[in-house]
Amino acid sequence: MALAVRGLTKSFGSTRALADVSFDLAAGEALALMGANGAGKSTLVKILCGVHGADTGSITVGGTAVTFASPGQARAHGIVAVHQSVADIGVPTLSVAANLLLDSVCTGHAPVWVGGRGSRRAAAAIAAGIGLDLDLSRTLGTLSLAERQLVAIARAVAHDPAVLILDEPTASLSAPEAERLFTILDRLKSRDVALLYISHRTGDLRRIADRIVVLRDGRVAGRFGRPLDLGAALHAMLGRAVGQATPHRPRPETAPVLRLSRTRLAPGATPFDLIVHAGEVLAVTGPVGAGKSTLAGALFGLWPLAAGDMEFAGRPWRPRSPRDAIRNGVFLAGEDRWRTTFFPATVPFAHIAGTISFPFLDRWSRTGLVARAAERRAAAARIAEFGIRTRGPGDLPSALSGGNQQKVVLARWHAEPARLLLLDEPFQGIDVGARDDIVRAIRSAARERATIVFVNDLEEALAVGDRVVSMAEHAVVEEAADFAEPGTAAAGDPHPLRPAEAPPCHRPPRP
Repeated sequence: MALAVRGLTKSFGSTRALADVSFDLAAGEALALMGANGAGKSTLVKILCGVHGADTGSITVGGTAVTFASPGQARAHGIVAVHQSVADIGVPTLSVAANLLLDSVCTGHAPVWVGGRGSRRAAAAIAAGIGLDLDLSRTLGTLSLAERQLVAIARAVAHDPAVLILDEPTASLSAPEAERLFTILDRLKSRDVALLYISHRTGDLRRIADRIVVLRDGRVAGRFGRPLDLGAALHAMLGRAVGQATPHRPRPETAPVLRLSRTRLAPGATPFDLIVHAGEVLAVTGPVGAGKSTLAGALFGLWPLAAGDMEFAGRPWRPRSPRDAIRNGVFLAGEDRWRTTFFPATVPFAHIAGTISFPFLDRWSRTGLVARAAERRAAAARIAEFGIRTRGPGDLPSALSGGNQQKVVLARWHAEPARLLLLDEPFQGIDVGARDDIVRAIRSAARERATIVFVNDLEEALAVGDRVVSMAEHAVVEEAADFAEPGTAAAGDPHPLRPAEAPPCHRPPRP
């Protein structure tokens, strides 16, 4: 048996994070670990990786009882993890090559001169091990979220682990990148590497999992083998049946909030037109690299369009900066919460209340000083609105589970009324129950604004959008669905989206 866990219990003060958790993981097996946000998955992984010690219970690796006082000791026994948070992936200011060799450098097993030819060859060999095709001289911080995730996976595989733990590894990957990852994992399984795979994506579980263990409230709530009963696993995870999709409203009879005309996001890209109405939730989907984040950034003032015109609230829209956008009621919740939302723990306002108030300091401050009582009241209201599991507004986001961190991101941009709300991958790394909570929160305030949600996953787009459009090669290429039953569209209803230099796209059948 590659890994045997028996009776693990862990408490933080009066909070019981794990209670009598036991499971086995065989060599060459992929065990999926499911659980809602706050179920104890992160605590379990941190115990297995030597970050925390268990209060009671035992861990056996390869038949030997072990205890870990540090992640280095866990790695020495063959347990390696790829964490969901990009804050744990590496050193942003170092090159890709240096990050791939970082563990060897820290343990004294790499050459003193990391930039030497031998080190470059060693880094290239690590990258080739998973088919990572990147310029190894690039700085890690300049890479996309998906590229950094692949670097982290390559770095983990370089340890030749006996047990590899992957926490939401496909959350930032396109379909081809995810399939490349699964091919790598199949190869590792054939070499008797045991996989502990944490994901909420049912497609991932069908593709890679041999068995499923479900955690709920820190306890094992279910065990499932082949053939996998994912419906029963989700029921065990949530303690209830998975809810039906939120009913969608007809397209509102309102004036456009946003109008794009002959817009080009990049030189040479196909121009397109797009209209978004007040009270509408538009979901924009497409693979990683399709241009979704580029469109969001242009609307938010991060960079200009390559060509074309934008109108916002009936006037030309060329935001000079994000501050200009925020002052005009255009808000963007970025894809990477650690880059775009959260502050280092050493910053005085790194807590939840400070995170939420930061974009609105001009309105929430008096003579340069923030009104702390008002800040905490506003944060407490958002915590209740989004159901964030925390002790209060003074907690650091880093102390929360991934799903609750994502709720803080959404809460920040609901602290003030928006006229146009842009949400880039708002469901990244969260479970089905948390996704339902966020969908309800997004839609409950949608009547007061136009909302655009950018997601890779079509299922997520269908769950949140009144209308879904897809992007490819930095252009909007088609409308996927308008959420009306066939034959119910009003005669003469104008098509809301059409490539500017192409005939209307045909809509595929509704899934």
